[in-house]
Amino acid sequence: MSTYGTLKNVLKVIYAPRKVFNEIIQNPKYIGPTLIMVLFIAANTGFGYILASKSYYEQTLPSGASPQKDEWTESRSWWTSNATISESNDSLSGDYYGNKSIEFSMVNDKQILMRLNFTEPIKCSGVEGYENVSFRIKMIYPNTTELSNAILYLFSTQVANFSYNLPKQSLSSNNIVWNNFTIDLGNGWIKNGNADWSNITSLMYDFTWSENANLTIRLDGLFFRGIFKSGIEETGISSILLSYSLTALMQFVIIWVLLGGLIFIMSKGFGGKILWKPMFIVVGFVLITLFMQMMINVVLSANLPNLYYPLEWRGGVTGEDQSVLNKLSENTWLASQISSFVNIAVMVWTISLCAIATRLLAEFSWSKSFLVATVAYFVTMMAQSFLLGF
Repeated sequence: MSTYGTLKNVLKVIYAPRKVFNEIIQNPKYIGPTLIMVLFIAANTGFGYILASKSYYEQTLPSGASPQKDEWTESRSWWTSNATISESNDSLSGDYYGNKSIEFSMVNDKQILMRLNFTEPIKCSGVEGYENVSFRIKMIYPNTTELSNAILYLFSTQVANFSYNLPKQSLSSNNIVWNNFTIDLGNGWIKNGNADWSNITSLMYDFTWSENANLTIRLDGLFFRGIFKSGIEETGISSILLSYSLTALMQFVIIWVLLGGLIFIMSKGFGGKILWKPMFIVVGFVLITLFMQMMINVVLSANLPNLYYPLEWRGGVTGEDQSVLNKLSENTWLASQISSFVNIAVMVWTISLCAIATRLLAEFSWSKSFLVATVAYFVTMMAQSFLLGF
């Protein structure tokens, strides 16, 4: 069979399946299913590329994805202070944040200074500069004592800095709740001296109370953030293309072998006079439905807006990741709805084609053919989900 004839048969599965199945049974060749498999792999790879190019992931400094997690609040060695510094097991529960916080404690005093010197200057301006600084903090002090000043400093030199007044109402004494701060860099800051956003060398907190007391501060999850990179930039185009190609190959082969094998075994069990090769090749042609479904997904993904995944999405703190997912769902709602309907349509279409093939190959009644096709399809889908995780 010529390449043109093979392609023609592939297309005829869509609009004249019974007729083309009869032709394939008479002259079964693997080239048709192989062509469909190649088309499916190409479509799935294109889908992965488009989705990766539209998905943007927030980058942080330090990277909580590294073994050191949020290293600035994992080890007290980073900090200097007028208070006693220790590492506390009271920390955020998210995977991105490690399992410690830094505790600063003072007895009978009214000021705590906490300073962190960076190993390299941090750029907080321009296209590649960080746009935010975020941290979690707990303040533990007597309710009778008033917090009079709460200032965050970012230094360019030992003297020149930017200062930001933290909202004191969000820093009331509470040994249970972590107060979450995400502060824009550049807005609301006071410039002192010749400070430069492109050269931030250290950070300092200055907390002052109205009178002496026993004071404790715990700090966790300190990150510079605000830079977003696409999945292609973050992972690399070759890795993405290889991953989606291999996944598509495994998916197609698993479905082809399992679906074909189950139809063959069940047909034999019901007494059908069925041959392996023509049945297996016809089932390969049936999987044109996978290619059509993936092409629809390619079109849907191409029309999605850019999708942004902030730190909270990968941070792992209960509730925060769900809030991000809810927002993402709003942006992808229409595509998700269409995709759901397409999944149902493809399921019905695939089962129908398998029933036609079973009837022709095993010479069963329509009811028995649909029974074999339906059971084989759902068992195959469950096995695929177990083997591939989707």
